Amino acid sequence: MEKMHFTRMDQGTDEDFQILKQVHEHTLKELPDRLFGLLRDLGKDTAYNITRYDHCLQSATRALRDGKDEEYVVVALLHDACETLGPFNHGEVIAAILRPFISRDNYWMLAQHGLFQTYFYAAHLGLDPNARDTFKSDPAYAQTVEFCAKYDEVSFDPAYKNEPLSTFEPMVRRVLSKEWTPP
Repeated sequence: MEKMHFTRMDQGTDEDFQILKQVHEHTLKELPDRLFGLLRDLGKDTAYNITRYDHCLQSATRALRDGKDEEYVVVALLHDACETLGPFNHGEVIAAILRPFISRDNYWMLAQHGLFQTYFYAAHLGLDPNARDTFKSDPAYAQTVEFCAKYDEVSFDPAYKNEPLSTFEPMVRRVLSKEWTPP
């Protein structure tokens, strides 16, 4: 691959920025596989009844079987993909990655699902289970409550038969190939 020649961006040429564009296109092409790698890494987490990888597959399978749209199913699959990168803000991390490709409400749901999930266990840790209520006025509040209740908190069941990753791979590739304009 050709190299850009500038040492400062404000000195770059049209040719330099065509190379940069190619780098970004290549990165975007690889994004689904990088996210699948993050998901597979969650398979190493054995502290739960099932691995976090299987948890993500269960969440997505439940959403798929409930007839949720493809983007929502992809969000359900990837909701914990960045757990190993940011255990306390993993929702915000994956939301930021997916932001150019998903709706505002799905973005918000991803970013906030960690807080909303505490509703189910906060009392065990001396936290406020209703902390999420500060966001009641947000248009995606009810969607995020539903996501956590129907697809996230119930998806730790070793007896639940989930779909394999191969079921979701084409969906992820389609969602991540949507046209977008950079900020």
